[in-house]
Amino acid sequence: MKISIYSLKNILFQDEAQSLNCNTDSGELTILDHHEPLITDIKDGLIKILDKDNKTRYIQVKEGFLEMRSNNELRCIIEEGKKE
Repeated sequence: MKISIYSLKNILFQDEAQSLNCNTDSGELTILDHHEPLITDIKDGLIKILDKDNKTRYIQVKEGFLEMRSNNELRCIIEEGKKE
């Protein structure tokens, strides 16, 4: 699936990936290829991305929104959290 993660200032990630994991109001959520369409919030914590090369990437997030589209495209708009 194609994942695009945007902050107000930058494109933080834009590439093909295998999965994305994050915290939402409903709990921890993992999105895989061809997940059904979904719009939800993202809560404070880490976004974990498993990219197409099996490398794990992390993005610290304060809050945001996630949209999984029917064309296997995932978009996130986030406010970046502080890096520790």
